[in-house]
Amino acid sequence: MSVDRLVEQPSSRGLVAIPLALIVVITVVDIRSPTDVHLGPLLVIAPTLTASLAGPGLTALVGLLAIAAQVVIGALHGGLGTTNHIAQLIALVVLTALVVFVCHVRERRARELVRARSVAETAQRVLLRPPPRRIGPLRVAWLYLAAEDDTQIGGDLFAVTRAAGASTRAIIGDVRGKGLAAIGEASVVLGAFREGAHRYATLPELTAALEVSVCRDLDEVADTEHDPGEHFITALVLDIPDDGSQVEMINCGHPPPLLLRDRRVTVLHARHPVPPLGMCELPAASHHTDPFAFEPGDFLLLYTDGVIEARSPDGAFYPLAERVAGFPATSPDVLLRHIHDDLVRHVGDQPGDDAAFLIVERTPAHHLRLPHLPVDGHHRLGSDGSAPPASSAYAGVESSTRR
Repeated sequence: MSVDRLVEQPSSRGLVAIPLALIVVITVVDIRSPTDVHLGPLLVIAPTLTASLAGPGLTALVGLLAIAAQVVIGALHGGLGTTNHIAQLIALVVLTALVVFVCHVRERRARELVRARSVAETAQRVLLRPPPRRIGPLRVAWLYLAAEDDTQIGGDLFAVTRAAGASTRAIIGDVRGKGLAAIGEASVVLGAFREGAHRYATLPELTAALEVSVCRDLDEVADTEHDPGEHFITALVLDIPDDGSQVEMINCGHPPPLLLRDRRVTVLHARHPVPPLGMCELPAASHHTDPFAFEPGDFLLLYTDGVIEARSPDGAFYPLAERVAGFPATSPDVLLRHIHDDLVRHVGDQPGDDAAFLIVERTPAHHLRLPHLPVDGHHRLGSDGSAPPASSAYAGVESSTRR
């Protein structure tokens, strides 16, 4: 919403009345004061105050009223042609013109920012396609917090898709760096994952294909000019079959996921860790999966390091595993909202680094539904349709923020 439209709201109209009232008060008091008392210069307050409440059009109108009031004061005091009143009038005209110009520049930059955000939202919708609210026997919710509010997108990535067999594959990752410069690197991983999830029968083959794709294409998209250091992506890749409770995981240097079962939290450390994608060190044969049990009613919490590295004002890291155990987990959306609210309280604001969550719940067999595409919409609402605070993006069904 632009500032010009802001004045159309009732509360803003009341605020814009303040500079108009100031013009009237200053004019009346100056006219009733002795001729050696000059309050006319105070009229510049009116357009200056209006510029903080409205756009350049209304600011110019208030400035013209202030100039007219200055003319009235000079005429009634009988000194309109005096050097003093002429100097006051010229100063008021010049200052009003400067205020209107600054207001115009501000409005133009605001419009450019709106366009930039629109482009960022479109890029996020293309790059981070939101997972379906339900896919196979799973219920899914996600949250994305971008460190750069103006871009609304950063270097964290996630995706959930159906595999060729009766299983669901998921990935969450974190590109070294953040902001718009990391979008190209994230796109390489997500594109390779979405293509490979349907093509490769095993998780080691899929992860090896991701490594090959990143090693081949990363140099072309990485911002090596401004960031000449190493470029890599930590990632966690999962294969969740519809039948049974055995899930396979390959951890490529990513923070371990959390398994929530009956309010007990288990940290799923990798027994066969793999280097981050883009290091180009290990052959495909060296990739081994880490299986674990994922039963109906369990919740699987995937996250990026921006969550556990979020600091409180006194420098303490966010203790995710400890906090999650105390939150009600009636659904992925409810759990996600509790974690987000608690994280914001811990930090005191939005985290200073990109942060992403992906929560997956395995539902009982009688809740099994066919996968479906998410409802189209904006990128900043929860799956229950309610609006999250600040610059966050809740998942399930998109429909929008933020930040």
